[in-house]
This record gives sequence, C-alpha cells and structure tokens, in this order.
Amino acid sequence: MFDYETLRLFIWVVIGVLLIGFAIADGFDMGVAALLPILGKNNLERRVMINTIAPHWDGNQVWLITAGGAIFAVWPLVYGAAFSSFYLAMIFVLATLWLRPIGMDYRAKLDSPKWRAACDMALFVSGVTPPIIFGVGFGNLLVGVPFELNPLLMLDYQGGLLDLLTPLPILCGLVSLSMTVTQGATFLQMKTKDVLRMRAQKIATYSAVTTILLFALGGFIASSQSGYIIVGTLVKDAASNPLNKQVVSDAGELLHNFRDFPLLWLLPINAIVSLMLSIWAGVYQRAGLAFSLSSAAIASIIITAGAALFPMIMPSSINPSHSLTLWDATSSQKTLGIIAVVAIVVVPMILSYTAWCYYKMFGRLDNDYVQSNSSSLY
Repeated sequence: MFDYETLRLFIWVVIGVLLIGFAIADGFDMGVAALLPILGKNNLERRVMINTIAPHWDGNQVWLITAGGAIFAVWPLVYGAAFSSFYLAMIFVLATLWLRPIGMDYRAKLDSPKWRAACDMALFVSGVTPPIIFGVGFGNLLVGVPFELNPLLMLDYQGGLLDLLTPLPILCGLVSLSMTVTQGATFLQMKTKDVLRMRAQKIATYSAVTTILLFALGGFIASSQSGYIIVGTLVKDAASNPLNKQVVSDAGELLHNFRDFPLLWLLPINAIVSLMLSIWAGVYQRAGLAFSLSSAAIASIIITAGAALFPMIMPSSINPSHSLTLWDATSSQKTLGIIAVVAIVVVPMILSYTAWCYYKMFGRLDNDYVQSNSSSLY
C-alpha cells in the first residue's frame, strides 16, 4: 500500500496520536484525582469530583495500553530499550495506577472517615505520580539516554534511576503535572456546579499560568542543550539497523529542527496562546471551550517535543551513532503495513465511540444528585 519510508512516518504519527489521546483523555482523570484533596472540602464534594470521571476513567486507560502495545509492535528496539532504561520508573507508574481502581471502587464500601481518607490519598498519588514520571521520561528522550548496542543489537544500559533526574527532565515532569492539573480543573468546570465549579476555575487559571511559565522556561533551557544530528545521507527505506549511521551530538542544537524549519515555532506559540485563551474562557464561564483549549495546548506541547526530537526516538548520550530513530528502529515493512491498515480502520472507530460515550454522559453533577443516588454512585 505504501513504501517503507512512508509507512515509517505514518506509524510515527499514529504513535503520536495515541500518546496525545492518552494525555488528553486520561489527563483529566489524573488531574481530577490530583485535585481531590485540594478542591474537595468534605466527603460529599469529593464524591461529586470522583463521579465526574467515573464513567470514563477505566476506558481512558486504554489509550496507554494501546500506545504501549503499538510501540512494542512497531518499534521493538525502542520498547526493549525503554524497559531497560526506565524499568524502575515504569514500575512506579504501574504501582500508582493500581491505586486508582482501589480508590475508586472501594472508597464507598466502608463508612469510615479513615478509610475514605486513605482512598483519597491513593487517588491523589495515582493522579500526581504518573504525569511527573511520564514527563521526566520524555525529558530524558530529549537529552539522551545512556545506552549503547552491541553488534547483535543487544542493549547495554549504563545509567541508574537517579541519572534520569537532571534539570530539563525534571522541568518536563513539572510541565506534565501542571498541564494535567489544568486539564482536570477545566474538566471539573464542565461537570460541576456552584462553589466547586468556581474553585475549579481558579485552580485552572493558576495551573495554566504555571504551565505557560514552566513551558517557556523549558524552551529557554532546551535552547542550550545538546542535540543529535544525523551526519550524511540516511537511506530511509533500508532494513532496520541502528548501527548503520553516524550521529553527532552538538552543543546547543536540541532545537535545530526549529531553526531549520521556522514554521515549527507555531507549535509552542499555539500551546501558550491556547492556555491563555483557556483562562479567558474559564473566567467568562465557557467551560467547554476552556477544556477544548486546554486539550489543544496539551497536543501542541507534545507535538513540540516530538518535533524537537524528530527523527530521533531514543538518542544515545554515550554513543550517539547508536541512537534509535524512526528510520532504523522499526519492524518490517509487512508488519507496518498491517498495523497501518488496522490504524486507519480502528482508530476512527475508537474516536467515534469515545465521542459518543462523552455525549451520552454529558451533564453536570452536584451535591443533591450524589445524595439522591448515593447507593449507586462511587
């Protein structure tokens, strides 16, 4: 159907769409959970917050599962390298995600303030930890991961968990957390009423401003970071072998794609403008627009990072020529062709079904509704 080069580029876009879908959809779940002890002043208000995400939280996690499965299928070397490099971090993510179903499903089973407080803390941890770790992980992709490959393409990771905590990745983790909180707060503006809605609007304003400042600071720091550049001509339709290229790491070249293609600056500009307009929409009670603009900002921030990294997927900081790119770390052409057909058919179906679910579950919750349906809600 497509040549190998086109398939590689198309699949890169598909993976990006899945990651953006996860950040937008599961982002408001995690954002609401992170805000639970901040906005919810009593048990009833916290139940309102929890039940705003109750119809969606488990389905939204499918985006992450699908993205992980897709990476395993299309970028097996990246999948193996990521689990070798970020193994402990991923275990932390999984451990915190396990807390979410416990906190959601069992919170109302015992009429005990201590039990509810424990479940609330579990939900808070499940909302704060994954965004930070995902952001730190993506930040490490930008600065490079300390690994190299042997002639059999077996990976040798030469770092540790603490090696991942350098300034730019930490800042990326904070950006990820703040934009997730913004997403959760704008979602609560759509789904709640009265005092809880007003609190959510204020938090959305603060977190959006924080995201803008952190994102701008991240761009300033990134401008001085080393970038990875392929030297010479790379055959983009050749068989995958990351060892068949030469890559150099040049100081201050992390944003070289933005220098070479100035139109890419529209991506970070759109992220900042979308956040500013989201604040405006929230202030003027346009909750749906505020949420849409927050989602657009998330997409722009992720695409900005992807554009800075392109065509690298996981650069090597100790042997740049062993870096994994979308041109030489993919599965076979036949595999990509099958996945491309599945993506073209299935992804629109999933998006349509998801949109239908949100449409059917649309509406605001308040204290009276939760009290009158107490036995059937979380």
